[in-house]
Amino acid sequence: MSLVVILGPTAVGKTQLAVKLAKKLNGEVISADSRQVYSNMDLGTGKDIEEYMIEGYSVAHHLIDIKEAGEAYNVFDFQRDFYKAYESIIEKGKTAILCGGTGLYLEAALATEKMVEVPENTVLRNELETMGQEELAQRLNDISSKLHNSTDLVYRERTVRAIEIEEFKLRNTKIEQSPVKQSVVIGLRMGREKIRSRIAERLKSRLQEGMIEEVQLLLEQGVSHEQLNYYGLEYRFVSNYIQGNMNDKEMFDGLVQAIRRFAKKQMTWYRRMEKKGQHINWIDAENEMKVKVQNALEIINNK
Repeated sequence: MSLVVILGPTAVGKTQLAVKLAKKLNGEVISADSRQVYSNMDLGTGKDIEEYMIEGYSVAHHLIDIKEAGEAYNVFDFQRDFYKAYESIIEKGKTAILCGGTGLYLEAALATEKMVEVPENTVLRNELETMGQEELAQRLNDISSKLHNSTDLVYRERTVRAIEIEEFKLRNTKIEQSPVKQSVVIGLRMGREKIRSRIAERLKSRLQEGMIEEVQLLLEQGVSHEQLNYYGLEYRFVSNYIQGNMNDKEMFDGLVQAIRRFAKKQMTWYRRMEKKGQHINWIDAENEMKVKVQNALEIINNK
């Protein structure tokens, strides 16, 4: 197996399982987290770098700390960097283990085709301007039979962009194929109450370890409060706390609730991936680690 994917909502222990499997399979881990690419953003993004050291063995990891806070990074950049990391691992005769919870990045890594930079088509956009939303949705479905994101069919701006991309593909048939030829996807899931308590426990621990101080340092380095909002829930809430917009309790309780909602959205995304044809082998995240590793190895070996 050339690529093993470990996905799941936040706080279920994805990194720990990925590292254990990497040691068993002589593998290296590639992060599929949209925020862990940024350096000096450790506690807020849950990098858990110490988990890559296991029994005196350091597991190599990729796509962590490759950008400075404030720099732009998107799914196109991720897919390009993922392919580079994947091919370097395979060339060494090792197994690539993709681990993370960012659905968009996971889908980009598992796509059969390489993404292309599609320029804006002014002529096409002028033509589409006269169409209503139902007409646009129908045109998109006529061009491509694949399942689209619901937002692609509901929101005009996204529908127009989706049509633009599909029309570009029709005119440019030389789309490069993904270098990934064989993969298996393993999902970690956990009961609602258990994950709720895990989120609260983890947040409390990270605050004690210095998450507020981490955000203060980013501000001192020139990252603005507006940029912090872009980097996700932890940075948004701590930024508001530092600005005096909420007290300790309001920050903690509000952030716990927001992260729980985020975890729910992640599971919704994975279910949508399954509806689009992606098979996910689910295992119980509440089992002991040795059981999870054994379950994962059985899935991999039976692929």
